[in-house]
Amino acid sequence: MPNDNILQWLQQWFQSECNGDWEHSYGVEIETLDNPGWSVKIDLQETSLQSLIVPFQKVEMSEHDWFTFKVEKGKYFAHGDPMKLSLLLEKFREIVEQQAS
Repeated sequence: MPNDNILQWLQQWFQSECNGDWEHSYGVEIETLDNPGWSVKIDLQETSLQSLIVPFQKVEMSEHDWFTFKVEKGKYFAHGDPMKLSLLLEKFREIVEQQAS
């Protein structure tokens, strides 16, 4: 079930990982791409997901309607077109919640 406020969920996840040490070395990066689009990288080192692997997945409906994501080497990596930022964060939420259940 999609979260109506993915930013609130991400803030809560980030806060739950902050332990006085983790946030000094790891975190969340959201950047723009020049093709154009979004890039999201979320560190999972020193979390319960640090050894998780999710194979690369690519969904491309057209040149301007696409996204990708994977988890490897203790990081969530995702990229998508300009309208996919929320979806990229939702994919991360789905991964976290799947592992918690």
